[in-house]
Amino acid sequence: MSLFSTLTRHKTVQQLQAELGQRKELRRVLGVWQLTSIGLGGIIGVGIFVLAGQQAAANAGPAVALAFIIAGIASGAAALCYAEFAGLIPVTGSAYTYGYAVLGEFVAWLIGWDLLLEYALIVAAVASGWSGYMQNILEHFGLGLPLWAQGAIGTGEGHVFNLIAALVAMGVAVLLTARTEVGARLNTIVVAAKIVGVALVIIVGAFYIDPSNWVPFVPEEVIHPDGTRQYGWHGVTAAAAVVFFAVFGYDTLTTAAEESRDPQRDLPRAILLSLGISMLLYLTISMVLTGVAHYTTLDNPAPVANAFGNLGMGWVSVAISVTAVTSIISVIFAFMLAAARIWFSLSRDGLLPAWFAKVHPSTGTPYRPTLILGVVTAIAAGLLPLDELAKLVNIGALSAFVVICSAVLVLRYKQPDLHRAFRTPFVPFVPVIGIGFSIWLLALLPWATWERFVIWLVIGLVVYFAYGIRHSKLARGD
Repeated sequence: MSLFSTLTRHKTVQQLQAELGQRKELRRVLGVWQLTSIGLGGIIGVGIFVLAGQQAAANAGPAVALAFIIAGIASGAAALCYAEFAGLIPVTGSAYTYGYAVLGEFVAWLIGWDLLLEYALIVAAVASGWSGYMQNILEHFGLGLPLWAQGAIGTGEGHVFNLIAALVAMGVAVLLTARTEVGARLNTIVVAAKIVGVALVIIVGAFYIDPSNWVPFVPEEVIHPDGTRQYGWHGVTAAAAVVFFAVFGYDTLTTAAEESRDPQRDLPRAILLSLGISMLLYLTISMVLTGVAHYTTLDNPAPVANAFGNLGMGWVSVAISVTAVTSIISVIFAFMLAAARIWFSLSRDGLLPAWFAKVHPSTGTPYRPTLILGVVTAIAAGLLPLDELAKLVNIGALSAFVVICSAVLVLRYKQPDLHRAFRTPFVPFVPVIGIGFSIWLLALLPWATWERFVIWLVIGLVVYFAYGIRHSKLARGD
């Protein structure tokens, strides 16, 4: 067999569908609303409570709402493509599994390796954002942490390690080793509380909007002595490249396909529901936040809570912080679950050691990768600043979106007559829009982010050619 044939070997869609009924490792316990809650849990969090304010201050001003729209176009096109694959191949692994079926083993490995980094770093990034709100609550009650434990190095004078971020990442990993339905039920309750909290911000904030804070809507561009640019339309697009971090996450629910009771029906519905609800909330909260506070005051770890605190509404500030603390945990839950399932899928297919694909005999969860991810993400959350984590996360998600949108085009051409529970509308236009916007947003990310991403891919190439290419189940004929 030639190297090209080896790298492009794949299972057919029909084989994956046939195997689905034979796989009993994971327990089918999730309905459409629990899946939607996982999607909402993955999307709504740091974007609303942290990044919207920070990017308004740093790049876009009140036009941060436009940044969310730009990012949402790329995410929406990809969501429609994800929905088609979720109904067609309802197998744990998300974009990794879809790529394996259409584009072959090598591309699948790269996207799986990419997703493993993306999901793990999202956990670390969100834990870092969560820490800012938790510390806001502790300080309100006079329980501030020592200076060294308040943040990662570089986030403030005397900061060494973000202790709270590390503890929550490890705590969620322990929760996810319990039965899937236990965590899913808790997540559904937390997501409901999150939406109530966001509604509180919107309703109360609407009475305190000062329209002068929206003028100018797109602040005049500033070019600093070092050549860096801020605000203007360049700032809006730069903000879009960062807040993209906040408008995906629905893909996490597709990694739980084999834990869904009716995946072909429920997965596409849950994807579209979770993204639609999230985008409505993001746009509304962006306008309210920049209306109640001037955008230049929003560059802090807890911008929403602080904006209302500065209006003299301490009770709202505390309520927002409590909502953020409880709700952001659902984001950590969603992406930790997704990362563990990706690792499980890579190992079950033989691309990583099978030791990681063993489920717990009593809880039926992939506990080994879950606990390892807990330790790794706890260390990353403690040591790395939020903005650097967000940039590295985005490059992984955008790369996955390019693959998914491309795979829809390829499969529509190669197997147009396959039965699809959900069909992406306006093909090829929607996938092409998803590819185009994703590539554009990738181009906006800083070169340092690309360097780190390339280093991770090089490590992945070494792992694949040293282990995966020979131990793959397809290589062994299993």
